[in-house]
Amino acid sequence: MMLLLLFFLLFPVGVFPAERCDGNDKTALLKFKYSFSNPNPLPTWDPNFDCCDWYGVECDETTNFVTRLTIISDYLSGTIPPVIANLTHLQILRFHKIPFLVGEIPPAIGKLSQLDSLEISWCNISASIPNSLADLKKLRFLELSFNRLSGSIPPSLATMPNIIHIDLSRNQLTGTIPESFGHFHDRGTPLGLFLSHNKLWGEIPASFANINFSGIDISRNNFSGDGSMFFGTNKVTSTLVISRNNFEFDFSKVRFMDSLVTLDISHNKINGSIPTQITDAILLQRLNVTYNRLCGEIPTGWKLKYRREGFDNSSFFHNRCLCGVPLNPCKL
Repeated sequence: MMLLLLFFLLFPVGVFPAERCDGNDKTALLKFKYSFSNPNPLPTWDPNFDCCDWYGVECDETTNFVTRLTIISDYLSGTIPPVIANLTHLQILRFHKIPFLVGEIPPAIGKLSQLDSLEISWCNISASIPNSLADLKKLRFLELSFNRLSGSIPPSLATMPNIIHIDLSRNQLTGTIPESFGHFHDRGTPLGLFLSHNKLWGEIPASFANINFSGIDISRNNFSGDGSMFFGTNKVTSTLVISRNNFEFDFSKVRFMDSLVTLDISHNKINGSIPTQITDAILLQRLNVTYNRLCGEIPTGWKLKYRREGFDNSSFFHNRCLCGVPLNPCKL
């Protein structure tokens, strides 16, 4: 009762606090809400209240424009409406774990010129990746994993001048990695590229040797040929996963980066021996070279910083003729 009395003293009948939310943004959000087929989608989005206080909506404290929209929902049903492009000041757009979100990525999203991060993950989005995403010149993070996207990877994605993270994993993408991906603009920050669990094939562009990846995972595809361009002492890669493909190259010729934490080359056709230089990778915590055609003695004298010992047999088994600890002794 006291709280109710205080409310009426502060805000007499007919007088309510001024709404922060920009009117055009509120209109766009309401059109977004009513585009879905649910009887009452996003129930907290009440038009009688300030949209800056709605679930998943964040506004800039100075301009009051909507700058962030995050939707996580088990029941929201329908497609992403093109009206999303009317939120012209959005910097972060995130649709995550919405199993009944279907249809395509609307090309209109390419009009969100202020977007820094775009995530549509763990949904059921299908069709191809629109070329219009390349119009997002300020975009740094692109996350489209765990969907049903098909078709090829648009070469135009490599033209985004500020991109530092691309995750298209766990989709149904086909074709080869565009040659343009070996010519990303130097943005001062290494690129993270994640394409695992797709239906991609072919050889990796040789120009990838010029890219400094922070992390790369292209596992569980059908890539072939040389994969040695991912290695190099001048690189800063921490995660390198190329497992379950058809790569064939001489492993004894690669050189390891000091930053390497995870290395998985398993289930390929890689030959040669394991270079002794691998023992200098002091940050290495996960190693898997199994199911290849490697030979020779496993290097000893690991200088690992975060492991008391080397790696057990699960890191090395099922190769042509690898030997030595932790496998069988080498024959004299």
